[in-house]
Amino acid sequence: MKDSAQTTSDAKFTEGWIPVKQIMNGMIQLDSGYYVTGVKIRPRNIFILDGPAQDTMVYNLRNFYNTIDYEFWLIIADRPVDINLYLAELQKMYNNTHVNEIRKIILQDINKANSFMSEEYNVVDTEYYLIFQEKKLEILQKKLHNMISGLANCGLQASQTSNNDLRVILDNLLNGGDAINFGTVMS
Repeated sequence: MKDSAQTTSDAKFTEGWIPVKQIMNGMIQLDSGYYVTGVKIRPRNIFILDGPAQDTMVYNLRNFYNTIDYEFWLIIADRPVDINLYLAELQKMYNNTHVNEIRKIILQDINKANSFMSEEYNVVDTEYYLIFQEKKLEILQKKLHNMISGLANCGLQASQTSNNDLRVILDNLLNGGDAINFGTVMS
């Protein structure tokens, strides 16, 4: 009887039904013995490139995706950000500047940032991930290396997901991103 009460109690929490054993070293270890990891891709606006450069990047990305011969997930996650530190830095710059033209430009930036803080805008940082699962760590490392170098050949910067990145992904998948609170944009 104690076991059934414990199971009922566990079912109240996400940990009771999600098969996650632990998150460490940029990987989610599942109860099944699989590891889930991937790469975080630094965003790049290809629309500021000229036409031939855009075509080349799209062509390279298509070739890169065609080299992936295993199941993967492309995840796009919006992470809410707090721009209060950015606003404080702008205010400090404004206070320390005595040239009227520069003060005017800084004030315009402050006003624009304040408008982003209003309810009609959501200030988010969009993050892009390619995630996969693998049982053997040596194959997992090879896949990570191939993804990072393949994306570099496309002109994109990528790195292995961190523990925090994986928590963001899980939180977004499980909660629709509603309960996420993160830090500032500036470091």
